Amino acid sequence: QVHVVESGGGLVQAGGSLRLSCAASGSTFGINAMGWYRQAPGKQRDLVATITKGGSTNYADSVKGRFTISRDNAKNTVYLQMNSLKPEDTAVYYCRVQRNYDGDYWGQGTQVTVSS
Repeated sequence: QVHVVESGGGLVQAGGSLRLSCAASGSTFGINAMGWYRQAPGKQRDLVATITKGGSTNYADSVKGRFTISRDNAKNTVYLQMNSLKPEDTAVYYCRVQRNYDGDYWGQGTQVTVSS
């Protein structure tokens, strides 16, 4: 089993910044891609950004140029630096960890609220 814990959410004004962290622990052998997804009230969960173990990244169009994903493989931790935040970025942000031989693990989520 892999235990996934997010942190760093909170309330920020539009134009501000937040940094999310996600740490994976437990049986971490075989972890490959890690990523962030978000879900606003009444909407589906959408991809924000992903990063492979080798450092290849992928971003949703809505966050390109504002958000940066990074990871520390030694710590099995992934980060999401969010700048120039907008009210439409308000959502619960979830961390997803993919392990090669048995699929995905998700965290419980962290709330990000951007006020206008």
